[in-house]
Amino acid sequence: MSPHPNLPHLPFRRTPAQALFLSAALSLGVLLPGAASAQTAAPAPKPATSSAATTEAASAIAIEVSAAVKGQIVSCPTGLKLSPRAVCLYVPSSVASLRPLIAGKLSGRTAGGWKTSGKASTLLVSQKAGGPLGAFVLLSALNDKESLVVVDAAQAKVSAAKPATPAGVTKGQPYVLGRDLAGVVSVTSQGGGNYRLTTEDGSVLTVTVGRKAAQTSNGTVELPLAPATDGTNLIFPLDGLRSLGCTVTPAGTNLTVACGADSVGLRPIVF
Repeated sequence: MSPHPNLPHLPFRRTPAQALFLSAALSLGVLLPGAASAQTAAPAPKPATSSAATTEAASAIAIEVSAAVKGQIVSCPTGLKLSPRAVCLYVPSSVASLRPLIAGKLSGRTAGGWKTSGKASTLLVSQKAGGPLGAFVLLSALNDKESLVVVDAAQAKVSAAKPATPAGVTKGQPYVLGRDLAGVVSVTSQGGGNYRLTTEDGSVLTVTVGRKAAQTSNGTVELPLAPATDGTNLIFPLDGLRSLGCTVTPAGTNLTVACGADSVGLRPIVF
C-alpha cells in the first residue's frame, strides 16, 4: 500500500513498520465485507456512480474531510468495491478522535449520526444543508492509534426507493425523476404544475403536469405521455427527453441519457 504519487507535499511519512502494518491490515480483510470481517467492519454503502451531481458532491466532501483529518492518501482496498473516484486516507489517529472531528466539520449536513459496527463507523453526508445525500464517510480502526478514512459517493435512500404511484402516470411505461437528470437537464418548477427543462446547449422544453402538449422555442410538441408529479418531483416520461434533443442508450440494467456533450446514467422508474 503506497502513498498517492501525485501528493508528495503531504508531510506524513510512514516508517517501514507502519507501512507493513497498514498493508497487512488491509490485505487480511480488516475492511472487506463477508464472514471473515463481519465482526470488525461494517459494509460500505453502495456507491452511486450514475449521477454527475452526486459525484461532484462526493468530491467536494472528500476535500473537506481530507483537510480536517490531515491524513496520507493511500490506494483504496479493492475488496470494498468503491467507485474510481473514492478517496482513502491513512490517519495516525484513533477512530474515537476522528468521529467528532469529521462530524463537526460536516455539521448540519449529515443524515443522523455515525452508524457503528465492530471497528467501522459510517456517516452519510449531503454537500449542503437540506440537499440530497451525496457521499458516505467510512472510518475503520487499524489499531488504537491508526485509522483508515474512506470517502465515496452514496445514493440517497429516497432516490433508490420507488415512489408511490402518483395520479396521471401510465403503468408499465418508463419515467425519470427530474432530479435524476442533474448534470444534463436543469429542471425548474414555475408553479401551477409547470416546469422548465433546459439542457446545457440551451434547448428548452416547458411542460405541464397532466398535459401531453409542451412548448419548445420552435413551437408546440406533443409528448408520448403526460408528465406527472408526486408533489415534490417532476415525473417525466423517458421518451419525452427526445423532444429536448437528448438520446437514450441502454447501459446494462441502467440507461445513459446524453444531451449534447453531457451524459448521465440512471435507472428509469416503471410504475
